Amino acid sequence: MDSSREDLISNLPDEILGRILSLVPTKVAASTSALSKRWRNLLCLIDSLCFDESAVVYPNEEETTSGSHRFLDFVENTFALLSKSPIIKKLSLSRVHVYGHGPHGHSVDTYYLYARVCSCFTRWITTALGRGLLELHLHAARFAGLEIETELLTSNTLVKLTISCEFFIEVKRVFLPALKSLSLLSVSGLDHPNYCRLIDGCSLLEDLYIRDGDYPVPPGCGLHVQSASIKRLVVYTGITVPSHRDRSGFYGVVCFDAPSLVYLDYSSYVAENYEFIDLDMLVEVRLSLKLWDSITDYDEAPIFGDVTNLVLGIRNITTLHLSPESLETFHFCCKSMPVFSNLLKLSIESDKEKGWQAMPLLLKSCPNLETLVIKGLVHRVTNRCGDACPCIFKKQKNKRANKKRKIVKEEEIVCCLETCHVKVLEISEYGGSFQELKQMRHFLGKLECLETVKVAFNSDNNNNREFLWANLLALPRVSLKCNLHFI
Repeated sequence: MDSSREDLISNLPDEILGRILSLVPTKVAASTSALSKRWRNLLCLIDSLCFDESAVVYPNEEETTSGSHRFLDFVENTFALLSKSPIIKKLSLSRVHVYGHGPHGHSVDTYYLYARVCSCFTRWITTALGRGLLELHLHAARFAGLEIETELLTSNTLVKLTISCEFFIEVKRVFLPALKSLSLLSVSGLDHPNYCRLIDGCSLLEDLYIRDGDYPVPPGCGLHVQSASIKRLVVYTGITVPSHRDRSGFYGVVCFDAPSLVYLDYSSYVAENYEFIDLDMLVEVRLSLKLWDSITDYDEAPIFGDVTNLVLGIRNITTLHLSPESLETFHFCCKSMPVFSNLLKLSIESDKEKGWQAMPLLLKSCPNLETLVIKGLVHRVTNRCGDACPCIFKKQKNKRANKKRKIVKEEEIVCCLETCHVKVLEISEYGGSFQELKQMRHFLGKLECLETVKVAFNSDNNNNREFLWANLLALPRVSLKCNLHFI
């Protein structure tokens, strides 16, 4: 390379170089100070800091304790160089190594290291919060947990906070008036009192994401959400409990009290009971509710859980998305189905191992439904599949008692699809099997208000799409306005 060639990057304004350095790992940004005198003092222009212990301490390093001290020294020196920086917009701190993971270590060195790590992390967080911090991301890998103890967690500027894995948070008072987004990802060390203080200290919180499930302990956050301000709530609790354990101790009562909530995405094993309070503003809900035990006989009663109050609490929504497991749970664990008078769009996902036995009652409970979206038509055929599916008896027997004899009368039943006002039907993952074609014939022959049908084929049928499409076009349609579209 020609040494006389002009260095265009170094000629950029300091503000632009600072923005560029903020986009790369902080270790890389710090190493640029050795390039030339021009780059020596640019580190103070960085407003986004990312400190990952794995980038400094290597897994095969023999002296791991010294490596961790080297990481702490690097972060300390970086903060010292940024002492004149007026603002830090984003800070990410990640501890991933297991050694020296707590005060129960077997040596004085590991105990000292753990104490130093906790002290440093607390000080760095406090320093950044005092510099106008907008985003804070904290991560400690499993068995590498950290204790963060502080009298006051406060910031007038912090907008986004993420805490993941083994952070043991102990705080007496929280004041985060600008925080809009909070993510708690399998935070094993956040007990219920500290969790409540954290939520209560975020008066303008809008987005709350909770994930429990990486540790075999009762969910720490996902069982109880109470906030007057949150608008979007995502809760995932995937903790499995052995059959011999008391499941009610893990999944007792789930309580959501959020009067401003608009969107809910809830995934969990079914709980013993639910208290869904003051959710009148709720518009869209995604549910993935799993039974504790697999069902081999659909005449069996559910073993654990009751979602009646959950379903009742979301009855005013306009959009509902259900997983295959949720359809099973609705059938076995819902004592009564409310009327979803505002529901305009229903989206379900099918699975060949899960039945549609909840579909007829659900469709009858949605008198104003306009759009029905189904991902995959293949499902488990049962004697309770309901008349939303063609693989059932078309007639039912009503037994009436008479003083002299019993009269058995067969009469035609009214299909739930014939009273459904669906105008748009969207089918994805269509494979063109005999069962699927039969199901499409059932839909097109029963949905009298249907205007638009959109079909997307699965990737396995790329070579047969024209043939499958011709089969669909040949199906009779009860609605004269019905048009089929390939997407």
